[in-house]
Amino acid sequence: MILKSPLRQIFLCLVSLLIFSHCQKSASQDMGKKADVIIYGGTAAGVIAAVQVIRSGKSVILISPSKNLGGMTSGGLGFTDTGNKEVIGGLTREFYQRIYSHYDLTENWKWQLKSEYGNKGQGTPAIDGDKRTMWIFEPHAAENVFEDFIRENKIEVIREEWLNRDLPIEKQGNTIQAFTSLSGQKYEGKIFIDATYEGDLMAAAGVPYHIGRESNATYGENWNGIQVGVLHHDHYFKTDISPYVIPGDPSSGLLPRISTADPGLKGEGDDRIQAYCFRMCLSNHPENRIPFVKPENYDRNQYALLSRVFEAGWDELFRKFDPIPNRKTDTNNHGPFSTDNIGMNYDYPNASYNRRTEILAEHESYQKGLMYFLANDSTVPPNIREEVNQWGLAKDEFVDNGNWPHQIYVREARRMLGEFVMTENEIMGRQPVSRSVGMGSYGMDSHNIQRYIKPDGFVQNEGDIGVSPPRPYQIDYGSLIPKKGSVDNLLVPVCLASSHIAYGSIRMEPVFMILGQSAAIAASQAIDKKTPVQDLDYEMLRQDLLKAGQMLEYRDVK
Repeated sequence: MILKSPLRQIFLCLVSLLIFSHCQKSASQDMGKKADVIIYGGTAAGVIAAVQVIRSGKSVILISPSKNLGGMTSGGLGFTDTGNKEVIGGLTREFYQRIYSHYDLTENWKWQLKSEYGNKGQGTPAIDGDKRTMWIFEPHAAENVFEDFIRENKIEVIREEWLNRDLPIEKQGNTIQAFTSLSGQKYEGKIFIDATYEGDLMAAAGVPYHIGRESNATYGENWNGIQVGVLHHDHYFKTDISPYVIPGDPSSGLLPRISTADPGLKGEGDDRIQAYCFRMCLSNHPENRIPFVKPENYDRNQYALLSRVFEAGWDELFRKFDPIPNRKTDTNNHGPFSTDNIGMNYDYPNASYNRRTEILAEHESYQKGLMYFLANDSTVPPNIREEVNQWGLAKDEFVDNGNWPHQIYVREARRMLGEFVMTENEIMGRQPVSRSVGMGSYGMDSHNIQRYIKPDGFVQNEGDIGVSPPRPYQIDYGSLIPKKGSVDNLLVPVCLASSHIAYGSIRMEPVFMILGQSAAIAASQAIDKKTPVQDLDYEMLRQDLLKAGQMLEYRDVK
């Protein structure tokens, strides 16, 4: 076909535009996306860090593997582990002030009167009226606050974008230049912040890290390492329970979810990690609950050990149905056999994305099966079954994920071997911290790590421990940065350098937010000074942290 002149000109023009558009797109992708600071991880720490970068006058791109922002803070952990609230400042306190403002509106109490909720908390009130802060909240309320932060600060967020761990990080010497995502997009920055729970960017950049428990001898600690014989909290078998199919008969075989491995000796190190779970948001309002249904691959035998616990007289099931507003719960693990999926996550930190997906699916299946078992199985005491059936998944939470939490509780994964390693000696005040970038105060808390058979032939859990520091403690800047000579433009506020037992306190969501803000302030200074993060002048950093409202030291108020 021969086009006449006017049509031919239009055709050629359209072809030219298409070619130009394609070239522009290809060139743009080749050049990559650029910002002063690239943050990987849409956790609460990642969002707070991004806000601080903008407030510091720098550009930022927040890359989130999840489409939902906020990590565990918006993922079901609404009954906040705060410790001493006086050491929570800066943007973190602003987050909880925004939560207060949300619940100050009558229309946000749909399923319950505010007066009915009262002021329940953990030693201190859930609502600090005089300080206009609220510490306990619904998942969607937290997620909305994070989305408000993003919108108000015009932060560019790339969602459902994953680091390509099979491609090398682009580096020049010790400086990260860029990384590439699974979608093929390149992200270039001057400073990078790894705000993930897993530490994937840190690991891909070649920074050394540790997984599991160090021995007590490693850092001169008392509470690290294997805890055989140590029984803390209420998450252990208080009576003798046989682990065998026929009680007392090893030849009959082992019940599910019990390890035959040698648990090790007290105080020794190992490569096991504490159990994960989903913090389900349940409702007992008839109009807002979804009854527990039977999962497709349900196997009641997986919960046979729990039947024996009930038979022995245990009746503490509902102690961690922690109340949050609107007749809902932040449902946590409690007792010897509960939502913690003990021993099923050991390979998660270093696992491929596909393997992690399998682990998450197994955890979800286990927990949904557990709730169905509790609601329906004849071996569950009738009074407990009756109460469980008053509950169900909250119909108005996690509506884009089948009302199931979008984030599993990664209580620990990789931990960087940084310039300074936080240990129980700093947490307990036995050794000083010279470069405080924030404070923590919660007890050193580890959930169970293994379920094993004792020499007497009965089953027991191991790894659960809780030791409270005498007062709030400081967190050293060196724990957020790699060792000098490793990577000079990376900050790690979540998988920071810490021993297992010290991380049991530091790993609380308010602390991650605090450290995210401090990491962003350090990033801004490193850009301005054109210096490695290891070479920042701490006094100058301290001044900017204080200006931003961070609490760097604690004085008892008499």
